This record gives sequence, structure tokens and C-alpha cells, in this order.
Amino acid sequence: LVQYRELVTFAQFGTADLDPATRRQLERGQRATEVLKQGQNVPLPFEKQVTVLYGLVNGFLDDVEIERVTNFEDAFHSYMDANHPELLTTIRDERIISDETGETLNEAIQNFKDSVPY
Repeated sequence: LVQYRELVTFAQFGTADLDPATRRQLERGQRATEVLKQGQNVPLPFEKQVTVLYGLVNGFLDDVEIERVTNFEDAFHSYMDANHPELLTTIRDERIISDETGETLNEAIQNFKDSVPY
């Protein structure tokens, strides 16, 4: 997030034409800012934070419009609760994403994106 903020500051003083890599970084930073927002007195459980941040870092949210990130996140958490509670339990209990858990999470996120409107 700090890198994003530094890049925003730099981009404001740069030219209007940003290279594609810089533009992608800025857009991912905007999505990260949206994902990190939480309601007052409504903290998100650890395992849910991890799953959505994992999706963000691994590019699964790159094609989600910034205005729809909150909708995506809400729908994704409902999907995971309904379809992959064991995966959430594994992440909560192990506090690490093993290679196997990562593969399962990749599949879950992709299945969600392919089948659930957000």
C-alpha cells in the first residue's frame, strides 16, 4: 500500500502517459485500498481477509472494476462460506497457505469468478 501511495504521488507529477506496468500497479493499489476497507466495529475474520488478499495479490481481482470490488468481496465471502468452509477452516487453523491450500484456493476463486455474478 505504501508503494502504491508513492507511485500515485510520482504519477501526479509525471506525464499523462503511463506505461502499462505502472498503470496496472496503480489499479491494483486502488483495489487493495478497497479490499482493506472494513465496516466500523465489524472486523473481517482472519481467514476471510487472507482469502481476498490472496486473490488480490495473485491477480484475480485485476479484471474487477474498482467500483465493483466491494460487491466482488461480499459475493466471494458468501461463496466461500457456502462452498468451501473447510478451506476457510484450514487457513484459520494453519495460519499459512501451503502449496496444496494455494492450489485449492486458486480453483475456488476461479470457480467463483466463472459462476457467480458480482
